[in-house]
Amino acid sequence: MSQQISVRIDNELYTATEGRTILQVAADNGRSIPTLCYLEGLSAPGSCRLCLVEVAGVGRLLPACTTPARSGMSVTTNSDALAHNRLMALELLFIERNHVCSVCVSNGHCELQSMAQRLGMTHVHLPYNFPRLPVDVSHPRFVLDHNRCILCSRCVRVCDEIEGAQVWDISARGINSMLVAELDRPWGEAQSCTSCGKCVQVCPTGALVEKGQAVEEMTKRNRIVTDLAVKRGART
Repeated sequence: MSQQISVRIDNELYTATEGRTILQVAADNGRSIPTLCYLEGLSAPGSCRLCLVEVAGVGRLLPACTTPARSGMSVTTNSDALAHNRLMALELLFIERNHVCSVCVSNGHCELQSMAQRLGMTHVHLPYNFPRLPVDVSHPRFVLDHNRCILCSRCVRVCDEIEGAQVWDISARGINSMLVAELDRPWGEAQSCTSCGKCVQVCPTGALVEKGQAVEEMTKRNRIVTDLAVKRGART
């Protein structure tokens, strides 16, 4: 039987089950910590760095989605330093690719856009990269727009951990990183793809969408994937 521990979050004392992460303990108690790469039911990569928190006695910021809660731990989820780091991380996501919300099918239904509004981001302080990136329309039902991708790897993880098809991966490193299907085949030629659409539903932006959607029409139902993962006994 799992042991119960006590964790202090923003000066409030909570009881939690040992093995839960800081992010999960916060969510269990109605406290929301910003994140984009994390999705309940999938493994946590800690890649977006928006969920960084301060832990007393630790000399660096820690990702709440991958840091286990410890008994006696004191966590701060909101501070000037955290707000500054989260805004920097968010701005870097916006400048890296071509996020033009006004012509995006996910406008108004985009987690990246919503996060910018939540964190009060009105502009960026760095020059945009404006990379020339392709749009893959080879699949009969779906579209991959690399211009909107934030490399959160949700699609990679849901395809590996829930569907079991292992179609997606991230190639290269740093600014050259790209989402690829089957060792860089066009998506429509990926023989292992089951066309289930789970990757589309968990994508937080307009990078993976259904064909035939106009501006503001594409909504995502990632709760379907979360519920399926929980029913299968996957990691939550």
